[in-house]
Amino acid sequence: MTQQLELPMQEYLNKNIKEIIGEFPPVADVLNGYDIGCVTCGLGTCLFKDIVGIHDLDPGEEAALLAGIARVIYPDRAVAIPKIERKSKPKSGEVSYSPPMKKLVDEHRLIKRWVAVIPRFIEGLDVTTEAGRRLIRQGIDFIQSYADKFHHAKEEAILFKCFDEDLDIIRTMCADHENARGRVREMLAALARQDRETIAGNLEAYRELLTEHVKKEDEILYRWMDRNLSMKQVGELFAKFHEKDIEFGDTPQKYQEFITRLENKFNTEEKRK
Repeated sequence: MTQQLELPMQEYLNKNIKEIIGEFPPVADVLNGYDIGCVTCGLGTCLFKDIVGIHDLDPGEEAALLAGIARVIYPDRAVAIPKIERKSKPKSGEVSYSPPMKKLVDEHRLIKRWVAVIPRFIEGLDVTTEAGRRLIRQGIDFIQSYADKFHHAKEEAILFKCFDEDLDIIRTMCADHENARGRVREMLAALARQDRETIAGNLEAYRELLTEHVKKEDEILYRWMDRNLSMKQVGELFAKFHEKDIEFGDTPQKYQEFITRLENKFNTEEKRK
């Protein structure tokens, strides 16, 4: 009897999540209640069963989430909730990343500091003087050189190669990278014609994009990848990331100093007000 009751939910576990949301819109509210961002995901082709595994919910949360969605899909009857198999048990307490993943998370910290100063950077945008344009070029260079060529390149050319690159979550991250590159191209073109408004609009769009992007990687993607990497792969990733660090030389230090100067500049201006 229980097996028969499980079959309806089993059918939906093997459908992609956007299909389910389209058929049953209230499912979006259930997902949002667990801070699962499938509703706003640009692709949304993950299977429902993979969503649960990727987000590493604890057993209690997993059961409650599945029960909530079952009530939406089958409001007039009770159905048994099938257990979704995982490769490893969820970790409790503080998140512990493997050394290569921790390196990426640490790089995110500097990117988040840049994202945090963007609103004040936008307020002071000056396209009419050489000093103002130079500061804008430095901000764009941070995005191009540190965030993209240094950090995103490690993901695309090294980390993602350890997995099926057609996975929805990886395709989404790569789409975010391309979106950011498009913003950079628009900003450079706007700077050439001294178009302040276009630069400001693209900086704000970049801020919103990277805020969500970094959150998804730190809290979802990297944790899921860590659970699925072998010890051999972890060692190989760490070695390859180290080679990339050597290749870029003093790049991290250079951009850390740039962000620190910006933070000091804006803090000093704030105190003068």
